[in-house]
Amino acid sequence: MQQEIRFATFNVCNLGLPGIRYYDNLEPYTAMEYEAKTTWIAQQIDDIDADVIGFQEIFSQAALKDVLSKTQKYKQARHVGFDPDPQAGRLTPSVALVSRLPLAADAAAYIDLPRNLSVALPDAADAMTRFTRPVLHAQVVLSEELAINVFVVHLKSKRPDYRDGEHDADPCQFGAAVLRSLIRRGVEALGLRYLLTDYVQGNRVPLVVMGDFNDVAASVSTQLAMGAGRRGKDGFDDRLFESYRIQSRRDPLRDVGYTHMYEGSYETIDHILVSEEFNPASRFAIGEVLDVTYLNDHIALKLPQASDHGVVLVRIKLYGAANRPDVFPVS
Repeated sequence: MQQEIRFATFNVCNLGLPGIRYYDNLEPYTAMEYEAKTTWIAQQIDDIDADVIGFQEIFSQAALKDVLSKTQKYKQARHVGFDPDPQAGRLTPSVALVSRLPLAADAAAYIDLPRNLSVALPDAADAMTRFTRPVLHAQVVLSEELAINVFVVHLKSKRPDYRDGEHDADPCQFGAAVLRSLIRRGVEALGLRYLLTDYVQGNRVPLVVMGDFNDVAASVSTQLAMGAGRRGKDGFDDRLFESYRIQSRRDPLRDVGYTHMYEGSYETIDHILVSEEFNPASRFAIGEVLDVTYLNDHIALKLPQASDHGVVLVRIKLYGAANRPDVFPVS
């Protein structure tokens, strides 16, 4: 079994096939623009050289396959993901996972909010019962004894959620639209927390959650997804930990981590969360986060083919079978 595993999350910004309109206010990609974008993404993921990558804003899984075909390191990688529902009222991007490590079984997509979660939105006819973008789950196999549950997520953005006829010229309508987005993101964070709790409680299979949370780590929604705020006897229970906060090689003199620029502010809204099995402070630790790297120079350059999000790369050191307190079976 390899002694280091590398995870990355990458919001590629509207990856779709050429000639197809995905948003009313954006022109479809030309063949030349599509070639430039897929080539750029391929170069980025070759550079990060991660074992497992979670992708967001995938309008077409076929387009992601085109990206992989242009790489040097991922031509044979396992790729799982689901195209957006063409029957949905609004076409929304999906997520995907690419792994150079084997998967234990078929990936699953969670579309409906778990535990019959249903929340009304202000001035909306229908309650919220589904994730804006389905959550993807796959189990990555490191050895016959060890597997890792991996979730790829993309929570609701801060973009105002307008109803028909509403617009930002009316401050009250604008405020209500912003509130709807906030509620959507919070509800999705709670739905994600429900899913993760079911996988973590009473289960010693390590877990990694990565993606675009559309808010900083200290926000209520991200903290809710992490299960922060409630502490059991040992302070862990079913909590998740932000990789950046528990990395063992953090260098504050080189701390330039951000993944997105919103209204002139640089923010880190893309995160990789880990369960206590990768927190060395836990008695159940089987490894530790060595370091977290943010690849974000392209954000300031604003290249037309580039994403408006940075890549988050996490390196995890595995302690080895001799140091594991338990067996972590592949289910």
